[in-house]
Amino acid sequence: MPDWVEIALRTLLSMGVLFVLTKILGKRQVSQLSLFEYITGITIGSLAAYVSLDLESNWYLGLVSMTVWTVVSLGIEFLQLKSKTARDLFDGKATVLIKDGKIMEDNLKKERITTDELMEQLRIKNVFKAADVEFAIMESSGDVSVLLTKENQPLTPKHLGINVGPEQEPQSVIMDGKIMDEPLATIGLNRKWLDTELEKLGVSIDNVFLGQVDSYGQLYVDLFDDQIKVPKPQKKAALLATLKKCEANLEMFGLSTKEQNTKQMYEQCSKALEKIIDEVKPLLIR
Repeated sequence: MPDWVEIALRTLLSMGVLFVLTKILGKRQVSQLSLFEYITGITIGSLAAYVSLDLESNWYLGLVSMTVWTVVSLGIEFLQLKSKTARDLFDGKATVLIKDGKIMEDNLKKERITTDELMEQLRIKNVFKAADVEFAIMESSGDVSVLLTKENQPLTPKHLGINVGPEQEPQSVIMDGKIMDEPLATIGLNRKWLDTELEKLGVSIDNVFLGQVDSYGQLYVDLFDDQIKVPKPQKKAALLATLKKCEANLEMFGLSTKEQNTKQMYEQCSKALEKIIDEVKPLLIR
């Protein structure tokens, strides 16, 4: 067999084995790596290159070594799940860099981080003044987590005393001009409903690059033709306006009638509707 053919076959085999081993090791190997996982990834990659190119040695020994590395790595991961000591040993402990607004110079030296590198990490978190940081910690992965001081934290509806309704994951029901039946069924909708919504927007299914339905049943679409502007759904705003109009009409009817019982009935209905509006408003203003 020619050398180039053997190398090609070995490379394909190494790629297949490497893919399988990576799937076995899980998603952590392609996200933030610990020190040991970093070493494991480099070593298995080097072994895969050895299997592909080394024609003078027994190539299957490289596969054995790759398998052993994978088994050991899995064993360590399971050990880390059971033992805090093992996690500290293999992943290391987090290091506090800023505490109570004060930079911990000794910890910076311990982690061999310069002031410039610290400021770079803060800027990555959109923090440009160290004085705005209440607490910062370097995780075992090397990433820096930052907690801003109270006065520099962004406002949320909770800070303003506003109740906001829960929102579930939006479902992608159209991709590349094709209808996705499974997400539609997940939210209890069908193609007929989707056709009706697209007709309201005045677009055809073939021109839809991406279509998503939120937890309130509203359809948002992005078109292949970027020159066409599609209006955003107004169902919730229209419903809120209708409820407020009904409340105003009940108040007006109560003021216009002279019959005391009727007036009282309109006032009670108006107050009941006002209470309902207050309860559903957080869901309708999103």
